[in-house]
Amino acid sequence: MNTKRSHAKTAFWVPLAGFGVLLAGCNVDGLWGDRQAPRGAQKASFHGAGGDHAVDISVADAQEVDLVEQLVMHRLAYRRTLASLCAYYDRHGYAHKERWASYELDGLKSVNMFRYLMDAEIPSEQLRPQASIPDADALYEKGLALMIQGGHGVPVLYRQDKMVQAAKVFRSMIEAYPQSDKIDDAAFMCGEIHKEYLPGQERIAVRWYERAWTWDPQTPHAARFQAAVVYDYRLHDRDRALELYQAVLKDEVGDRSNVRFATRRIHELTTSDRSTRAGRHSS
Repeated sequence: MNTKRSHAKTAFWVPLAGFGVLLAGCNVDGLWGDRQAPRGAQKASFHGAGGDHAVDISVADAQEVDLVEQLVMHRLAYRRTLASLCAYYDRHGYAHKERWASYELDGLKSVNMFRYLMDAEIPSEQLRPQASIPDADALYEKGLALMIQGGHGVPVLYRQDKMVQAAKVFRSMIEAYPQSDKIDDAAFMCGEIHKEYLPGQERIAVRWYERAWTWDPQTPHAARFQAAVVYDYRLHDRDRALELYQAVLKDEVGDRSNVRFATRRIHELTTSDRSTRAGRHSS
């Protein structure tokens, strides 16, 4: 990893030291492509949000796919109709109604709409950061700015609408510039947003963290540690948490406090597991 990129990554966190969300609007146009599997099949193929690759989506049954597809279509129709209504009122001089429709349309930006099928919710694990792309860098900085406006690091200033918009910007950056060397950074920030600021979205958060280190195994962010904590304390998956705490000791040794915490939790989890097994044998 080059020095310039490493410095750019850390620059965001310096001002925050003093202080102590996925929208269907992430370009849902073209999110769903033509159905590739027959109705009733256990897998269906959809085009990715960028429209340039297909995503294999495992599903419980085809009914879920049908319902999600209908939902996305209705969302698009709703958004487009509102935009048409705004334009109509503007052309005909109905200023007050144009303001109403514009307000409603603008409000969609702060709604955290899900894609529901996890493989559509999270971009492919096959992406790899390859180059610094100025337009991608600008979008990444815009996402960071929105997080700050949303109260990142300052809970009293929390604004969910800004966090949702930030997640949208990070996601759109990844989709538009999948070769950017900032995709792991954006993935980590999405994990932070879904973990800290959008309730009940831990399973989405850990998938974003996993993408950060899958896309760049040397990512400077504590993605493995953050995912371990979520699995440990929120999802109560001790086996996965233990695996990730051990990965922290191997791959994220730069943060000593995280290393100490991971070491302690490994001891606690393994000791607890041995005690549980011993209790079963004695009974």
